[in-house]
Amino acid sequence: MKYPHRLSDAVHILSYIEIFKDENPSSAIMAASMESNPSLVRRIMSQLSNADLLITSPGKVSPKLSRQPSDISLLDIYRAVDESGSLLHVDEDTNPNCLVGANIQDVLESKYAQVQAASEREMSLISLDDIISGIRVNKSNV
Repeated sequence: MKYPHRLSDAVHILSYIEIFKDENPSSAIMAASMESNPSLVRRIMSQLSNADLLITSPGKVSPKLSRQPSDISLLDIYRAVDESGSLLHVDEDTNPNCLVGANIQDVLESKYAQVQAASEREMSLISLDDIISGIRVNKSNV
């Protein structure tokens, strides 16, 4: 099973931009850090820019955070890049003639909504600054 990592990539990009803000990092440099490709970095940067988390200028390599890292929550980033709006998804292909198949979708939707709300509450408490601080503490691992 492949897991989506768009949120992780977005946090990586914003952290990289803030940590190396004096070096004006390009999408190619950030892509190398992510072991990805520059076009993915640019797509995510576009989403972050549309969500007013990032300031970019066409034709220039000078991305900047739109506000202080302490004022950007993990929830802000999640909402900027998550296209489905939901962490968990219910399988819609179940047998309506089965007791479980006929009822599991409604039950799971309700329970998943609880998980979503709790996750979003927790994400709102984690700032980009918290993540960057953790990166800087662990820099001796490189």
